Amino acid sequence: MEKIPYDEPTDAVAISLETYTAKRVYQIASEYRKRNVPVIVGGFHASLVPEEAERYAEAVVVGEAEPIWPTVIDDLRHGTLKKRYHGFERPKLDQICPDRSIFRGKRYLPIGLVETGRGCRFPCEFCAIQAFFDRTHRTRPIDHILAELQSLKKSRKVFFFVDDNFAGNIKAAKPLLEAMAPLNIRWITQMSINAAHDEEFLELLSKSGCKGVLIGFESLDRETLRSMKKNFNAMRGGYEVALRNLRRYNIRVYGTFVFGYQNDTPETFDNTVEFAIDQRLYIAAFNHLTPFPGTALYSRLKEENRLRFEAWWLDDEYRYNDVPFVPERLKHEDVTRLCVESRRKFYSWGSILRRGFEKTNRSDPFMFRNFFPINHMHRVDVSNRNGYPLGDENWQGSMLEASR
Repeated sequence: MEKIPYDEPTDAVAISLETYTAKRVYQIASEYRKRNVPVIVGGFHASLVPEEAERYAEAVVVGEAEPIWPTVIDDLRHGTLKKRYHGFERPKLDQICPDRSIFRGKRYLPIGLVETGRGCRFPCEFCAIQAFFDRTHRTRPIDHILAELQSLKKSRKVFFFVDDNFAGNIKAAKPLLEAMAPLNIRWITQMSINAAHDEEFLELLSKSGCKGVLIGFESLDRETLRSMKKNFNAMRGGYEVALRNLRRYNIRVYGTFVFGYQNDTPETFDNTVEFAIDQRLYIAAFNHLTPFPGTALYSRLKEENRLRFEAWWLDDEYRYNDVPFVPERLKHEDVTRLCVESRRKFYSWGSILRRGFEKTNRSDPFMFRNFFPINHMHRVDVSNRNGYPLGDENWQGSMLEASR
């Protein structure tokens, strides 16, 4: 977004990192640490593999930062910074107050990012979220959420609720949806498909201004869903019933699918793309299975000696879309190729036009107007992102490891 001011005087640098950004974070950390500026890292990746993160920073925050952050700052002020801090406590979410002034003058999209809850109770094998939050879910006070939405309403055309699973507690979500209805806002979010079978919940979603939801379908194969520990996806008549319910309330769907499990064949990809087009999904993602560190999937594949890289997120040979493990049936390069082909087919102009003029996708002028630019962006992205390196290839030097 902007050039990093490495030489600007500063007391310390704090960076939140995810697995895909870990390599770049460590590069940035090295530049600051060369200048004797202490670096503090935290976030999902640092919490799941703190031993690795400790190699490239003076301090690592494990877990949720709010309860422990004042201690980190106090230790920094007194020159007693510890190597690791543990946010063991699950903080109450009534003190969440993001400082959006730091984004002023930047080139970010005018989307209001709001958090209504944290975590997810489902045990999906590949998910780092359930590993980080230990299958817990908490919600923010409704009046706090409403106040935040009101304060942003004039400057945001659409809101994205960044919750890992907005339907993590359906009972608690219903009063929030009722209270949001008078605000007359547009919003989208992520949720588990089980909520699509709750008629009252869907009606409240629609009345509150929800225009679309991201749902992890993952696979059409029931045995694969069981392997993922996500067999709840097939409940109450399965995907067709859930999608029919969502369309009835004019809620658009961003569907995500993953490939690389034992039952996957070339036909699996074809059938999945055809399903996504036939169901007129607003947009969709077709990705290979990714073993994130700290997840049950990573541990299983390591135990089975099927990891192609010990730490794919740091390996110079790894590229975006490369499958970092050995699939059971298909070759890893075939999974990569078929994922790319699936995206190309879904984002072909024929598919875009067919999906764009479906009743639900064109029922709201704002969402219909944005349908074609968004799909075109994804169409272009298929080629641009394939084979993209992690980290900055133009960065010179070596990552500076911390002294033990």
